[in-house]
Amino acid sequence: MVPVHAACVLMSLAPLLVLGVPPIWTQPEQVHLSYPGEPGSMVVTWTTLNKTENVVEYGLMGGRLFDMSAKGDATLFVDSGEEKRKMYIHRVTLTGLKPAATYVYHCGSDEGWSDMFFFTALNDSASFSPRFALYGDLGNENPQSLARLQKETQLGMYDVILHIGDFAYDMHEDNARIGDEFMRQIQSIAAYVPYMTCPGNHESTYNFSNYRNRFSMPGQTESLWYSWNLGSAHIISLSTEVYFYLEYGLELVFKQYEWLKKDLEEANKPENRAVRPWIITMGHRPMYCSDDDQDDCTTFDSLVRLGLNFTKPPAPGLEDLFYHQGVDVALWAHEHTYERLWPVYGDKVCNGSKAQPYVNPKAPVHIITGSAGCREKTDVFNPNPKEWSALRSTDYGYTRMQVVNATHLYLEQVSDDQYGKVIDSIWVVKEKHGFSSWF
Repeated sequence: MVPVHAACVLMSLAPLLVLGVPPIWTQPEQVHLSYPGEPGSMVVTWTTLNKTENVVEYGLMGGRLFDMSAKGDATLFVDSGEEKRKMYIHRVTLTGLKPAATYVYHCGSDEGWSDMFFFTALNDSASFSPRFALYGDLGNENPQSLARLQKETQLGMYDVILHIGDFAYDMHEDNARIGDEFMRQIQSIAAYVPYMTCPGNHESTYNFSNYRNRFSMPGQTESLWYSWNLGSAHIISLSTEVYFYLEYGLELVFKQYEWLKKDLEEANKPENRAVRPWIITMGHRPMYCSDDDQDDCTTFDSLVRLGLNFTKPPAPGLEDLFYHQGVDVALWAHEHTYERLWPVYGDKVCNGSKAQPYVNPKAPVHIITGSAGCREKTDVFNPNPKEWSALRSTDYGYTRMQVVNATHLYLEQVSDDQYGKVIDSIWVVKEKHGFSSWF
């Protein structure tokens, strides 16, 4: 029989003994989809905190559940915080999907399976009219638009989500646990439709490592810049952050610029632009804005717009390239506001006409949508905006976009403060696309 005092000692040590055994984390979490750019395909990405197999079991909605399976790879991601936390990022690419067919799936292994989700394979036809929700600057704290986006996504209102930089606030915090929690929060959106991203300034810690490791975008650039096609649009995602974090390499500015120039030239070949006439870009920091916060976009000599004249050699900005390659619509975030601009180039308004500014506009159309909700709240506008500022709102919210056909594109702004009311909308109409359409 154990003496009473010995039993007391053992009981006092019990919590320590329990804490000394590391838990086993083989349950999949943070499930999200992305489109790899190849018709009939989808990438499923998820996280476990222990090493497991990587399997997606799936089947057609209404058919036999999980009658197909695919395997993939896992990469070990070690966060650079004090604890050097380890997590395994699993990626499986599904191929041979039937366009517009809905599939039911779960992911994991015999050591644990995720919840059951569903998605609709993207239609690869150029006549497809895809519907997007787009926003930036969505945080783990104060994610005001999140619930509405979760519900609308699960109602089938969107084919794709575009998250234009700044996630979680910030993914690296608390040894990347904030990143984990944010990815769990967006799972109820991103497990149902492709969640396409670009990096923002809040991802910069440890050389953007949380962003580069957690997302699975097309191309071989760790999701920093890439392009893909959907419907009648060629969509380009880029990193504006290469202009601001030169400690990670000035060469990135030139590398991205050369890639972007080649990508735009390829998209502008007559045979390609005939099929995908719309060229749409997304990048975090705008070239123009009228916020009252001294950000890059509030200055005439914006680095994103005009480039870096203090480097050797000078690094080119993006505005001239966008203009000469006939970019139609440029989507931005970073400013915690919504702002729609008149068509603008060289700091000057280039409307199609006074009566119909967005019908055959004479320059790209810029939209800033960075008010989804985060701990930094919304921003304040300069009371005296320049003439290119068409409409502004400090309401929390997000933007919807539909590429309707080769000539018509629709944009509208949703206010979460006003219970989902559409507070702005425009049609961009272009009878022809490309550099020649400006004249």
